[in-house]
Amino acid sequence: MSYSSVFRFLSYIMLFIAALMFIPLLMALFLGEADALHGFLLTIVLMGLLAFYVLHLTHWDKTLRIGTKESLLIVSLTWCVMATFGALPLYLNHSLPTYAECFFEIMSGFTTAGATVLLDIESLDRSIVFWRSMTNWLGGMGVVVLFVAVLPIFGVKGNTLVGAEAVGPSKSKFTPTIRGTAGVLWCIYIGLSVLQTLLLMAGGVDLFNSVTIMFGTIGAAGFAALNDSIGGYNSPYVEWVCTIFMFLAGVNFTLFFYAIKRNFRKIAMNGELRIYILIILFSTLCITLQLALSGTYGTFFESFRNAAFHVVSMITTTGFAADDFNLWPMFSQMLLIVVCFIGACSGSAGGGMKVIRIAVMLRLGYNSMMKRIHPNTVASIQIGESRFDSHTALSIAGYVGCYFVTLFAGSVIIALTDYDFLTCFSSVFLCLGNLGTGIGGLGSSFSYNIFPDWALWVFSFLMLAGRLEFYTIYTLFTRTFWKR
Repeated sequence: MSYSSVFRFLSYIMLFIAALMFIPLLMALFLGEADALHGFLLTIVLMGLLAFYVLHLTHWDKTLRIGTKESLLIVSLTWCVMATFGALPLYLNHSLPTYAECFFEIMSGFTTAGATVLLDIESLDRSIVFWRSMTNWLGGMGVVVLFVAVLPIFGVKGNTLVGAEAVGPSKSKFTPTIRGTAGVLWCIYIGLSVLQTLLLMAGGVDLFNSVTIMFGTIGAAGFAALNDSIGGYNSPYVEWVCTIFMFLAGVNFTLFFYAIKRNFRKIAMNGELRIYILIILFSTLCITLQLALSGTYGTFFESFRNAAFHVVSMITTTGFAADDFNLWPMFSQMLLIVVCFIGACSGSAGGGMKVIRIAVMLRLGYNSMMKRIHPNTVASIQIGESRFDSHTALSIAGYVGCYFVTLFAGSVIIALTDYDFLTCFSSVFLCLGNLGTGIGGLGSSFSYNIFPDWALWVFSFLMLAGRLEFYTIYTLFTRTFWKR
């Protein structure tokens, strides 16, 4: 393994994040937030000095040799480095009392989990709130993907890096180079971001709140600038705009490229998209009917708006809340848990198990049943126009196994805090699925500050493992990985 290449790449990442941190630094300077300004400035200087020192130590190795092992290590360490230094402005600003809480908050931001230990977001400096929300946006598409897109020198070796960070069982490449693909993905991502910001401003939301809402929506992350999340804006218009763009953030971004190329047949024949839409429509209809019949809201349309908003928020694992859904009938709450477990489409900003994995596992189960009736049948797995070979099906089954083993192991560890079963199990479940807020003891107003610092470190690892979909992280703990 080329450790010099790993450390040089991480140094470039540090310089890149330091450059991005100038945005909230300038905001702190403009708003006169002295503590935040000091925190951002000290962090930028520290990252710059450390990065240049590492580059100086490895100056003899000008060529970056990035193979499969290097890619797995780089991607894993990149997220750890981003959270480590990204947490410093919050710690130096005294936004939170301990560094563990600051690290948890920023790891939650970069992994788009949306979990928080903050009790009063509105009391923070606006530059800190902006940086906290900005981590959502950066983590939604992936910092390594962005880095590969903007630095041409990684155009040849970037495929393994993007593959290690991208989510879902399939990694589409629809341009001749991986750098071109990464560039197109980020152009689409930025385009959706600008469009939502403009629509929110057209609805009377100021620039700061429009941008912070957009960060949490397009990144499918859920950090908001108000304590009451989207419900704090008390605007049906804002809720509908967020519902539409949360839905779009949960769609495979490859389909947007096909839309630009006017290849609508590819979109129409995408089996995962059709299942994704059907799940949302069915769940929204069921919840709307129950909310209307139970009299939870005054009108049918109000019931429909709240049902649609929260179904899309949960299936994309965004975690925004427009109302306290813990007061809804239990059937509606259970349905939200189910869609949260299913998750969004592969290749999207959303988290969860992913629609395509659920579809493949169900199809695999059906084929196994048919084998019992017709032992000589050769059954294939096809979702829409996509066929899945045995290798992909085995990989998906392995992912599901890792998911449940991690879920139960994490729950047992967190149970050492002596909190009740629902709190321990659901907190781990929500961190693994990168949702952060959920049902029962962990509602939309829940804060993870009830847990001790050691538990926050465990949650941080779970969020990272869930965001990188286990294989990238767990491979580092095998003996084979470190063999020469």
